[in-house]
Amino acid sequence: MRTYLVTGGAGFIGTNYIHYMFRKYGDAIRIINVDVLTYAGNLENLREVEDKENYTFVRADITDAEAIAKLFAENEIDRVVHFAAESHVDRSIRDPEVFVKTNVLGTAVMLNCAKTAWELPDGSFMPDKKFLHVSTDEVYGSLEEDGTYFYETTPYAPHSPYSASKASSDMLVKSYIDTYHFPANITNCSNNYGPYQFPEKLIPLVINNALQGKKLPVYGDGKNVRDWLYVDDHAKGIDMVQELGRLGETYNIGGHNEKQNIEIINIIIDTLQEMLPADDPRRALVSRDLITYVEDRKGHDRRYAIAPDKIKAEIGWEPETKFEDGIRRTIAWFFEHEEWMKNVTSGDYQKYYEEMYQNR
Repeated sequence: MRTYLVTGGAGFIGTNYIHYMFRKYGDAIRIINVDVLTYAGNLENLREVEDKENYTFVRADITDAEAIAKLFAENEIDRVVHFAAESHVDRSIRDPEVFVKTNVLGTAVMLNCAKTAWELPDGSFMPDKKFLHVSTDEVYGSLEEDGTYFYETTPYAPHSPYSASKASSDMLVKSYIDTYHFPANITNCSNNYGPYQFPEKLIPLVINNALQGKKLPVYGDGKNVRDWLYVDDHAKGIDMVQELGRLGETYNIGGHNEKQNIEIINIIIDTLQEMLPADDPRRALVSRDLITYVEDRKGHDRRYAIAPDKIKAEIGWEPETKFEDGIRRTIAWFFEHEEWMKNVTSGDYQKYYEEMYQNR
């Protein structure tokens, strides 16, 4: 049974990856989820799998070298999928040191512990061991509005403390690949959306606010462009890179769904009005009148767009979910999980660990 160590598995993308892997492989794999449970880590996301014999949750900080080394010493880890990171740009602008600690030091700890566990006396590595570092398209900086794209060869030009910390962690992984021939890959993805996303992010924020008749804040002129990737498509891409990717290579994972922020908000408003029953009182609250333009974010990149040509050519992955379909699935999920959203926005979700795991 292959064992996966997933860092940050209680976060948005990590959660969806764990669910995807259990749907695909069932009891043929074992997953160890290590997460420190910051504001973005929510164990309620994993209620469906928490009692599986082949799933283990460990509360630990990836910057804690002793705790991570213990995990490797006590388990035969075959795959590391490294999601754990501080990821909200606005938070990075307010408190950049936290991002440097988690994203840079945490990645160094993960690399060192995996290297120590997997390295053989001659400097080579045990067979079939792989480390996948999940990164972002934000490391490439900003594109002009001229139809160009980010490729794996695009020079790094991060503009926020968040993207700079992710660029630094990418470089650490690259250095281990080059120096030690460490068995690793890097993936750089575009903006994800889907179930379990923390409501500081644009799409769940707009859904939640619109249903309550609250203002929908839009940075600047609202014309900043992002490439949107449905999170299940991303999870599939990560799995395919782990199994089929050439060691040492970077693969960009993009959604082929470029849209302006203001377009996203208008699509959500229209879709909510369409999906809400006629007798639902919230239908009257959802309106374009809620859109409120606010001062632009510091260092706000104008456009991101990934060309996933390499991953399609080498591995056969391509995005499967059109945005119009993905947003309907996402909204339907939020309709079905109103208690989840209530717990997240009130902070009650943070009690779940104490209630469910403290005495385990």
